[in-house]
Amino acid sequence: MGIKRMSLSSTTYDAGSGIRITVTGRFDFSCHQEFRAAYGKNDPLKSHYTIDLSGADYIDSSALGMLLVLRERSGGDNSNIRIIGFNQSVGEILRIAGFGHLFQMDPQAK
Repeated sequence: MGIKRMSLSSTTYDAGSGIRITVTGRFDFSCHQEFRAAYGKNDPLKSHYTIDLSGADYIDSSALGMLLVLRERSGGDNSNIRIIGFNQSVGEILRIAGFGHLFQMDPQAK
């Protein structure tokens, strides 16, 4: 069984104020530049984000850091970021990191 390559895509919704970032495979440092580019063109304080991890099978500490940077750039406690669709092992990492207190999280959403 080989390692699944990371892929990242983004789409906008709500007249461009919403950004959906979809990660497939490994969510790690290798997608740092793509992840930042996915949200970097919009005004982070006027945008809301959906991070779709339904295709992610791995997440590491650098990915957690990327999510925290997005949260900070988006207004910290006033940010509007949903993390959705994650599997049990990714969810366990998010839970241990305390992300349920920092982000809206819904493993069932698609």
